[in-house]
Amino acid sequence: MPAENSVEVHRLRKSVGQGEHELSILTGVELVVKRGETIALIGESGSGKSTLLAILAGLDDGSSGEVSLVGKPLHQMDEEARAQLRAQHVGFVFQSFMLIPTLNALENVELPALLRGENSGQSKAGAKALLEQLGLGKRLDHLPAQLSGGEQQRVALARAFNGRPDVLFADEPTGNLDRQTGDKIADLLFSLNREHGTTLILVTHDPALAARCDRRLRLVNGQLQEEV
Repeated sequence: MPAENSVEVHRLRKSVGQGEHELSILTGVELVVKRGETIALIGESGSGKSTLLAILAGLDDGSSGEVSLVGKPLHQMDEEARAQLRAQHVGFVFQSFMLIPTLNALENVELPALLRGENSGQSKAGAKALLEQLGLGKRLDHLPAQLSGGEQQRVALARAFNGRPDVLFADEPTGNLDRQTGDKIADLLFSLNREHGTTLILVTHDPALAARCDRRLRLVNGQLQEEV
């Protein structure tokens, strides 16, 4: 049975540098995210939002504190165990898309399923269905360089959901897109969230995107403040 809470964070601190050059980024973050919630992390540039997102996803370590993802204590796991946990439970959508340039759209989307152990026929069918759902059925064999920014972001979104994640982390998923394309990507994020019950945690500077989330959490002086 899936954990009731997708993410739990207690007393999380993150510092970089040492001695007089030490810089505190996170200074005691507390956070509980229930399964299926949508959360927007907001705040000024340089406030530590992307750092926090990376720690929540198991891509980075805190300096101290406790972080659990789908009921598993990340702070007690080595990198190999965290990588396995990410492969089984986590999806990512990055501002810069992070598509593999030598693979076409279908091959990029197939990857999470192949890594999860599906055979090639299963992974290809699942990837094709997702891309068709996102309006890219005629772009399956196109390389990333042959796709527009909005199309690349939809491929990245399909890849993230093809891993059937329990939690999807998105760092500025509409930040590099024009308003119309960004709105379409946001619509897709929330519709897929509703259809699959996936927990969504995103970093954004877009007030309209943040307003669509269940909760908006502002990072100020290294701590989270819930916005009403």
